[in-house]
Amino acid sequence: MAASELIQDDDDIRPHVEVNVTTTNPISPPPPQREVNGKASLHALSPSPPTAGEPRPESGGVGSLLMQHKLMRSLSHGLRRHCDYVKISVPEERTDRLPREWWKTGVAFLYAVFNLVFTTVVITVVHERVPDKSVSPPLPDKFFDYVDRVPWAFTVTEVNGLILVGLWLIQWLLLEHKSIVGRRCFFLIGTLYMYRCITMYVTTLPVPGRHMVCAPKLYNDSTGKIWRILRLISGGDSPRWMWWYHWFCWVLSASGVICILVAHEHYSIDVLVGYIATTRIFWWYHTMANTHAMREAPNNFLSRTWWNPIFNFLERNVQTPVPLIFSWPVPLPASCRQRYRMVEGGRDE
Repeated sequence: MAASELIQDDDDIRPHVEVNVTTTNPISPPPPQREVNGKASLHALSPSPPTAGEPRPESGGVGSLLMQHKLMRSLSHGLRRHCDYVKISVPEERTDRLPREWWKTGVAFLYAVFNLVFTTVVITVVHERVPDKSVSPPLPDKFFDYVDRVPWAFTVTEVNGLILVGLWLIQWLLLEHKSIVGRRCFFLIGTLYMYRCITMYVTTLPVPGRHMVCAPKLYNDSTGKIWRILRLISGGDSPRWMWWYHWFCWVLSASGVICILVAHEHYSIDVLVGYIATTRIFWWYHTMANTHAMREAPNNFLSRTWWNPIFNFLERNVQTPVPLIFSWPVPLPASCRQRYRMVEGGRDE
């Protein structure tokens, strides 16, 4: 193979030299570096000047390009082989700030069940103290003066209550953070039942209407009271686009309250106190739950409520407002999950 090279430097001008070189074997590797007293000699470290008749290596030679191409292919092949094993898992902040803590939900559920059972006990006890209608007639009520009694109205109230409970149960099952929402609802329900027990026991009022037929009094029959208690026991937000759901639930609640009064089953003061107690405790609780800075504020008067220690127990680890996220309550089968992972893996590749 013939090669010609023109070598020029900045300091001197060398004449044109033509050299015919014939190569039959590959270039032999350079000799090993000699060491003197454990250190490489200066001759080994310094590049040796090219001898006469030996061409200088080109900076963009074919060999260097081939080596670079081979290196890039090996790196890309290694990345493709190990891409499935190099994964960086970043924990979601929401998981830490919204812990499930199902055991607290269980405690709140037991609290609600206890107050429900306790309500039946108080009803049985108070029933023995209700004055007879012939002795103490119903108290005067302004609503009763203007609205006559409708016999079927109380049935509408009971049906509306069953529908609302069913809707709440379906909505609760579809929520992502159902454990937090569940324990809040159980606490509110249990607390309202406890308030009902206190008000019924402290002040015993005569029946609101002469149409009501009370069960016979048992007096000192403890066994009969227990059986009566057992018979009595056996007896979250939504998206804005679901405005119709808001109105539907509101209409059911409002019509149920009105039908209670129309049926003359409760006094107007009972309904008014129940509305105030229900709405205030709901608003106070969720105001403190959604405003984390208020929990430890020195001038927060809502923290002086008697149930504030229970609130701190239930909401201690909830550090942010609960977002409205729905999820499928039943986990997908293993085959569906595996197919989903394969599809996601194919998209990543």
